[in-house]
Formats: sequence, structure tokens, C-alpha cells
Amino acid sequence: MKTRLLACIVVLSSLALIIMGCSNQGNSNNENDSTSEVKTDDLLIGMSFQEMNNPYFDSMEEAFEEAADSIGADTVTADAQHDVSKQTNDIEDMIQQDIDILLINPADSEGVEGAVDSAKDAGIIVVAIDAEAEGDIDSFVGSKNYDAGYEAGEKAAEDLDGEGKVAVLDGIPVVPILDRVEGFEDSIEENSDIDIVDTQNGEQERDKALSVAEDMLQSNELDAIFSVNDEGSMGVLEAIESSDQDTALYSVDGHPDAIEAILEDGPFKATVAQFPQDQVKTGMAMALSKLWGSEKVPDEVPIDVELQTIDNAEDFSW
Repeated sequence: MKTRLLACIVVLSSLALIIMGCSNQGNSNNENDSTSEVKTDDLLIGMSFQEMNNPYFDSMEEAFEEAADSIGADTVTADAQHDVSKQTNDIEDMIQQDIDILLINPADSEGVEGAVDSAKDAGIIVVAIDAEAEGDIDSFVGSKNYDAGYEAGEKAAEDLDGEGKVAVLDGIPVVPILDRVEGFEDSIEENSDIDIVDTQNGEQERDKALSVAEDMLQSNELDAIFSVNDEGSMGVLEAIESSDQDTALYSVDGHPDAIEAILEDGPFKATVAQFPQDQVKTGMAMALSKLWGSEKVPDEVPIDVELQTIDNAEDFSW
């Protein structure tokens, strides 16, 4: 937690320096300096979500609205419902509404490239949040997803004493999900007596994950399952509890239901928590600094993750 707090302080301090620098430029004698003409109460900021039927993204939206309100900006949001064609259309609608900034949480990292480039062609600042986006983005703010998968794998290996059979429940083909799986697999590979015996797509949805996990448990005697997200993991938990197997569960996100399940000291052993509100607020900061004339906005801002177990989860919330 101290590391994450320090990272936030560094980001905010850097932003303050950027803003002061831009303010000084705006007070110069250069009448053509565009930074002096930007007013936050004239801003329209759009955010396109890959989905909004999930407390994780609800938390993001809450942070987005609070951050925009704090600077007097207007907002427009859209729910892609995991449909990249819908997300593309949503963004085109936002472009027609003359948004100044687009925060995009991609439904498909590659599939949104055309929409991203259309926004940039329209002079819009584009920052990807949570998942990377192909195209001409100004910055990407997201969790250290490889670390999240790796830490989940480390905890699983520790609990299994370095041996056993595990399965992976992956999800949609966006970079964060791929990174989590890679991190988990790399961690498990360091333990030669642990085998990954099955990998299937749970589509990050509770009902689908339940069905897939039931098949996994019928086909294998599993010591552990790794789910790429907590929403899917709740379906996995139901499957485990309905089986006769002693299978441990590990995941990523920090979903309230997952935290509650971990504290019950059952099959759900750990989740590696993300900080969705930090991602949105930092992304907004990157977009505003770019809008106000900064040439030094980082291409990528990684946000720390934090392992939650029965030992520390009681104090955690998004």
C-alpha cells in the first residue's frame, strides 16, 4: 500500500509541475499560446467502457464522473457491452459531439484502432485505460497485469508446496488478460512439479465461467484454478463448491464478492487487486496535461497491484 501511495504522489506531483509550467507559458507575451485559451469548464470528456455491468467498471465510472466534476467538465459515457463494433460506433458518436478528450477502455485492443485514429484525426486527446489500445493514443494507464498473474501464481505455488495440477480460466483477447495469463504461467513454470493441465476461455462472465469450470473439474483432479478476473472467478467458486474436489482458487481484480469469499476461508485463497479509480484519475491527469500543452506526457503509466489474502483483505475496497 505504501508503494502505491508513493506512486500516486509522484504522478500528482509531476502533474502539478506540468500544470505550473503550462500556466507560466500561458502568462507569457506570446498571444498565440493556445494553453492560455483552454478552460476546464468548456471541456467535454468522453469515456468508452468495454462493459459497465461489473462493479469494477462501476468504480471506474464513479471516479471518472468525480474527476470531471472537480474541474467543471461535462461528460459522456458509453457501454460497448464487449462488442468492438458497438464501441467503434459509440466513439464515432462522441466525435460528432465534439469531445475534447477520450478515455477508452477497449473491448478489443486491436479492433479499436480505427476508432482511435478517427478520434486523433479529429484533434481529440486519447488515453487508453486498463487495457492497451492500438492506434495513435497519447498515453496508456493500466495495472501491472503481468505482475498480477505472477503474484497469483506465486501464492498458488506456495499454498501447493510446489506440486500439483492447476487449470487456467482465461478471457477476451485484450493485452491485460494475456499478460495475466503469461505472468501466472511464468510463475508456475518455476515450479517443475506443478502442471497446467487445462486452459479454457470463461469469457470473464460468471455464468460462462461456471459452466467451463464444471467441465474442467469433471475432466481433471485439480489442486487449483487461476481465473483472469474476479467476476468469472465467482462462477468458478460455485463450481468448486458443488464438486467433491479440494480445489483452491486464485484470481485478479479485488471484486467485493471475491474479498468476501476470501475472508470466509474457503476455496478462494487470493485475488491480486487492481485500483480502477487510480487508473481513471491518473488517465485524466495525463489527458489534461497533454491538452494543456505538455510535450512530456509518458507513453505508459503502470499502476501497482496488491495481493489480497485472508491476512489483509479485510481492510481492502475499491
